Amino acid sequence: MATDGPNITIKIAQTNEELRAAQRLRYDVFIKELGGGGEMVDHNQRLEQDRFDPFFDHMLATDINTGEVIGVYRLLRGEQAQAMGQFYSEDEYDLTSLRNSGRKLLELGRSCLHPDYRGGTAMFHLWTGLAQYVAQHEIEILFGVASFHGTDLNDLAQPLSMLHHNHLAPEELRVRTQPDHYVDMNRLAVMDLDRREAMRQVPALIKAYLRLGGFVGDGAFLDHAFNTTDVCLVLDTNRMNARQRRIYGGT
Repeated sequence: MATDGPNITIKIAQTNEELRAAQRLRYDVFIKELGGGGEMVDHNQRLEQDRFDPFFDHMLATDINTGEVIGVYRLLRGEQAQAMGQFYSEDEYDLTSLRNSGRKLLELGRSCLHPDYRGGTAMFHLWTGLAQYVAQHEIEILFGVASFHGTDLNDLAQPLSMLHHNHLAPEELRVRTQPDHYVDMNRLAVMDLDRREAMRQVPALIKAYLRLGGFVGDGAFLDHAFNTTDVCLVLDTNRMNARQRRIYGGT
């Protein structure tokens, strides 16, 4: 699969070198920029990698003028998760509600862009490629962990509370943080919310899911290795209205 834009092409990594290009970009963003870590991070070769990588499809956004990979998405379908023995985020979240839905699932993760391409069309092209991938594999529910930078819950009280009060997933799709790691997102009463300030603190990727009608699961997760506070996003393609489908499809 390849989707071409004015300067960007989208494809699924096919070679080890393409995978390493994705891992190098992940290193620059998650390790160097955001201060994350991990057991399998290779600082000498500047690769952010883990034991799950071989099971995922890796979507690459490449600047066709320079040949540089400038954006990545990591994708795991239900059959790939079965081969791996779990979905990646099951270490953080109880996914029973999704597993029991009987619907085709796709887990998204490790989404990042090179700093020079943020705020431009790169994410648009990644979303267009993702929409094609979802159609190709007849995916019904997309989900995955998205992150706030930092683990200070006082600093994140506004956006976490806003997500809990306004965007909590319906019961049949409501994943929940694993009991040993559960962090309550309901940190402020509705009357104490400042929606403008809350939305200012919400990362662009989470805002994109919300615009498409996405929900959040119950509870956050503190990922100290990556220095992030994680929430689980769930998007049911059957619930999208016409406007959301146009956005999602890249039109």
